Amino acid sequence: MHQQDVINIVLAGIGGTGVILSSNIVAEAAFLAGYDVRKSEIHGMSQRGGSVSSDVRFGLKVYSPMVPDGEADFLVVMHPDEIENNLYRLKPVGVVIDTSLIIGESNDLSLLNEEKYLPVNQKNFNICLLGALSNYLDIPFDCWQKAIYSNLPKKVHEQNKGVFEYGMKLTEMVRAK
Repeated sequence: MHQQDVINIVLAGIGGTGVILSSNIVAEAAFLAGYDVRKSEIHGMSQRGGSVSSDVRFGLKVYSPMVPDGEADFLVVMHPDEIENNLYRLKPVGVVIDTSLIIGESNDLSLLNEEKYLPVNQKNFNICLLGALSNYLDIPFDCWQKAIYSNLPKKVHEQNKGVFEYGMKLTEMVRAK
């Protein structure tokens, strides 16, 4: 990473999809890896299923918490309806990580309740998407694990560790193609 490099990540979804929790985990993992981190969030009508987004920026020195439009390196989308709403935030060479990685082109998140998607389900798919994101970032696995553990109750630590690792494998398969 060069002195001027800042990694810009936009996480987007609707209320209840874990956007804020996920951005807290990304920010903490980057901080634990030794980066300067800034984060901001927009809740909107989150309690009524409205749009939620959070910006996480990290690097050697970060001055603003907001990702400028068209400058996101990564767009992590936790609800299919929010992809089109947030694409303008992505760089032309940016990477989109969304639920299609898990359930294909279907827009139906209720499919995550089916056994064939285990260990992923509707409550932890956001952690799976973070596992996918982690393959693109210079943040050690132990920093991710510590961040996940500090943001989630102990009773779901091992399950979410497995889901995170599953997301890592999904990205490895996609990148290998």
